[in-house]
Amino acid sequence: MKLRLGLTLLSVSLSLSISADRTFTNCPQAWFPNANSETFEQGLGVNIHFTDPQPGEMKMIAAAGFRWVRMDFKWDATERERGHYDFSAYDRLMQSLDQFKLRALFILDYGNPLYGTPPRTEFARQAFAGWAVAAAKHFANRGVTWEMYNEPNVPMFWPPRPNVDEYIVLALTVGRAFRVNVPTEKLIGPATSGIDFNFLEACFKAGLLDYWSAVSVHPYRRTNPEGAANEYCRLRQLIDRYHPRVGTQSVSDGSIVSTQSGSDGPSVSTASGSDRVIPIISGEWGFSSAWPRIDEAKQSALLTRELLTNAANDIPISIWYDWREDGTDTEDPEHHFGLVRNAYLPDHAQVYQPKPAYLATKTLTNFFRRYRFEQRLTVGSDQDYVLVFANGADRRIAAWTISTDAHRIAIPLAPGTFLITNHTGESTTSISANRQSLTIEVSTAPIYVRRDHAIAQ
Repeated sequence: MKLRLGLTLLSVSLSLSISADRTFTNCPQAWFPNANSETFEQGLGVNIHFTDPQPGEMKMIAAAGFRWVRMDFKWDATERERGHYDFSAYDRLMQSLDQFKLRALFILDYGNPLYGTPPRTEFARQAFAGWAVAAAKHFANRGVTWEMYNEPNVPMFWPPRPNVDEYIVLALTVGRAFRVNVPTEKLIGPATSGIDFNFLEACFKAGLLDYWSAVSVHPYRRTNPEGAANEYCRLRQLIDRYHPRVGTQSVSDGSIVSTQSGSDGPSVSTASGSDRVIPIISGEWGFSSAWPRIDEAKQSALLTRELLTNAANDIPISIWYDWREDGTDTEDPEHHFGLVRNAYLPDHAQVYQPKPAYLATKTLTNFFRRYRFEQRLTVGSDQDYVLVFANGADRRIAAWTISTDAHRIAIPLAPGTFLITNHTGESTTSISANRQSLTIEVSTAPIYVRRDHAIAQ
């Protein structure tokens, strides 16, 4: 996950412009709520690249509204002598996460010079599985989700070239070891670069859905984030084909494990067998503010639209790549996926300087905290997005368009006064709805709408 070379190769065939979305016509099942969906903020997370945060860093991550942190759990860094494991660096990280009630999504990666990179012999596979089980036991019952490798479908992470059959054998070895030794710990995969349907279907055919609690993908693109809805729909149909989705199932000790959500955040089922729901996780996805035609302002709008798209398409966990900038080279896109700048500022209240994307995240999570996605309203054009979120009887709305031309739309709302907030939280205005609708102007940067309950209706 550290470098986006795999993404760069994949995106050669993609347009650098923002393309039109065809969600309604291509997949009528997209943009529909799940009756058991989480509140908006419970599934948001961010990628990091450290085990020892700077003082004040985790506070900033939590203050933005994130509940999850995704981090490499490196084999070569934790097993430097065969059969001897040192998880102390991750103990320190977990202590930092616990302080701010953040949960860990740890990636079981990559190779190890003691055994080979990637682990493609039986000896190496067994060693990898033994190490993975030891890690899961060490952190058992602490809410960790374990991810089976990172982007095994790109040469950078599975050298010299991807081999789905090799990956499948390794993943099955780890899955079986988890089932026997740590049956209640959550294992997900395969964390593909893009939504690689050929790679994913090969994994499903081989039976990996029997061991995974969720399917993780990295839906990177330089096109509209809303286009992922169609791909999620197609992937969900593929999961259904190979693994029926029902309610609960007994694990190996005979106990029943529910797939329903818990109060501590989105749950990914630990159940084995076919009688369970297998959700899709957006395990890594971001937009670099150094990509052509994307600056920091556009990055903040695309982040907002990405997270709203995931929330409205039954994605229980959404991990943004990346937390902080990896460097200061203005020509290197990898340096500019971050939400905050690279320099540490120990004497400041915010120890990293926020980019607009950080402000957008904080505004989004504050506005929709404790709200669940309810519906997408049809307002005339497939290019216009009006998403309704509910908290009891109260409703809040996110609205934007993928059209490059800002224009006005009419939202069917009862008469009253409404407050309008932009996606970075910098301005709020009020506007009144007539007896039939509320008319607002939408652009590619979302705005948020809520009824002003302080004014008598």
